[in-house]
Amino acid sequence: MGSLIHTRDDGSRVVRLDPSKRVLFLTKDLEKIRLQLRGELDLAMADVEPETLLDDINTDVMTPAWVCFRHKPEDIALDGYAGLVDPNGERVFGTRSLMGGDDPNSNGFQVIVSGQRKGTGSSRETAPQAEKWSGIELVIASSFAPIHARNNINLGQLMGTYKQLERLQKGEEIPLEEFTGKFDPVTRSLLEAGGLFAFAAKYAAGEIDVSQPETEKCPMTMGEKIIASHLVGVENGSVKPGDPCLVKVDGGYSHEFTTAQVHYFLAAEYGDDYKLPNPSKFAVFEDHLLYATGVAKMAPFTADIQTLRDMQGEFQRHTGVRDYSAVDGVSPGICHQIAREEFVDPGEFIQATDSHTCMGGGSNALTYGVGATEYAGLIYSGFTFVQVPESIRFELTGELAGSCTAKDVILHILETFAVREDTLDRVMEFGGPGLASLDMDERATLCNMATECTGKSGICEGDRQTAEWLAERREGKTAEDFEAMFVAPDPGAKYDGGVHTIDLTAIEPMVAKPGDPTYGETIAKLGEVSIDIAYGGSCTAGKERDFDYYALVLNEALEAGRKIADGVTMYVQYGSLAVREYARQKGYLEIFKKAGVQIIEPGCGACIGCGPGVSEQSEQVTVSAINRNFSGRSGPGKLYLASPLTVAASAIEGRIASYEPGMFRVPVSN
Repeated sequence: MGSLIHTRDDGSRVVRLDPSKRVLFLTKDLEKIRLQLRGELDLAMADVEPETLLDDINTDVMTPAWVCFRHKPEDIALDGYAGLVDPNGERVFGTRSLMGGDDPNSNGFQVIVSGQRKGTGSSRETAPQAEKWSGIELVIASSFAPIHARNNINLGQLMGTYKQLERLQKGEEIPLEEFTGKFDPVTRSLLEAGGLFAFAAKYAAGEIDVSQPETEKCPMTMGEKIIASHLVGVENGSVKPGDPCLVKVDGGYSHEFTTAQVHYFLAAEYGDDYKLPNPSKFAVFEDHLLYATGVAKMAPFTADIQTLRDMQGEFQRHTGVRDYSAVDGVSPGICHQIAREEFVDPGEFIQATDSHTCMGGGSNALTYGVGATEYAGLIYSGFTFVQVPESIRFELTGELAGSCTAKDVILHILETFAVREDTLDRVMEFGGPGLASLDMDERATLCNMATECTGKSGICEGDRQTAEWLAERREGKTAEDFEAMFVAPDPGAKYDGGVHTIDLTAIEPMVAKPGDPTYGETIAKLGEVSIDIAYGGSCTAGKERDFDYYALVLNEALEAGRKIADGVTMYVQYGSLAVREYARQKGYLEIFKKAGVQIIEPGCGACIGCGPGVSEQSEQVTVSAINRNFSGRSGPGKLYLASPLTVAASAIEGRIASYEPGMFRVPVSN
């Protein structure tokens, strides 16, 4: 590695391809990828049409869950792109194939090329790590998902364009600034330093100056106002999109899938005796892998999973961060749900090592996921670097029909706005009179799936409902206390993504078809789809309101003398112990038992393929209330995303069916 950037005699730095290395094109024709991996085909950008390149390569493809059970980047790199499979389920990449095979002297790849929206999905930094530690130094794509792009930057990975690659393949030397100059001065310095830790060392030594923005007073969006209020060393500042800032972090968290790397990186960079300045602001959760060893495919990785758990425990004891570990095998809950229940407050800036951190935006906070490197840096320093993102606003009007939930709204946004990249790397604001008709759990659903829209984050305006919900969950605080914390957009604030009105009365029950959350379709147009599994749970759909929906449909079916359809297994999984207690008090457990539902203790589980509810054969069909349905993520079968109402109705019908109020009631005879 390290053969891409060269320093000339005059001190200037240029990018030049190493003639002993190769360029790997990820084509939609998977056989062409295999030919390149075997050394039987070399392609030139000048001869490749961009539309023939793979789009929407998600981080599950780059590093599936079982690869993420390793915490050392050099071990992760062995199985880069293990999740890319052909229609027969066969891996396209073998072990070590990205780094050039088993022979350490073979010609590996220096550049990797793909299509639109590279790195969608989970925030796992393991994805770009698999490329970097395989020898990749330049990543080419039409566009990048925001967290993935940030992870590349933090690792010092250059990102470029098709035209730049074409010039490089012709033997041209390109000034390094052509790759870094498009960024703000801080990001540029970070990239040119070789990554976040190298940048931090130069900053601490006074070799790099980070000046806070001096933007004149101007109307700001909610996201901009929160960033402006958290500027290090600045009071009553203003910011605009693109401004580079150092920003104080109010809190954050990691889980057993990610904490081991955080601990490993901090010890490697700052020594085994490193300390955190504000450990009480941060937390660890044991929620992702509790049920992994109960899934046949995950059983071989029991030792790796235990290592991750052990390292999280070691990190917690070493640092003193808040501990949300499982007790007697039962987790307190999914990190995002617990965070909103217990410590995410209006106006705060929260960072965590998971892409669904944005769920906290339902409480009028700015929250989003980061990679392990960035998280390690910010918990060590108490602040982080932010380039102020653009915003897009959704004005909600009217009320949803009884057959729809907020899940249908976000699936509509995905199918309409995200697919054309209107939401890409933007903070998604939700407001308008229709927002009042959605309770706090439904607002959390909208913000939770901002990451599926490749948005930066999601954030809802605060109101009395917000204040009262929080006051019920925060000892010693009143609704008035929280109302004083609310952040609202200024009149005249600029929305680069536009302001879009969504009439809730026009929303129809929807699904996302297998493969990607953006493949939306109304159930009315879907046709007949029989199912084998119905799953209700995850951070997106394991909240109190979600359980209201499951119970509503199932109870109505029971009153009509119906249960879960033959051949269908339905699971519901709590988002937290508080949700479990809520369901118990409401009498839902008896309803679920009578209907034939399998109940699972709190955790992520099937959403990441690590718990009951995953498919076991490719022929199986699942309708699920989780947030993403990438191929293989929740088993080998086909998975449709849907609302909690649709999941429950489908479980009764044995096919994907939208719920209509009263649909299971026995007709009254004349």
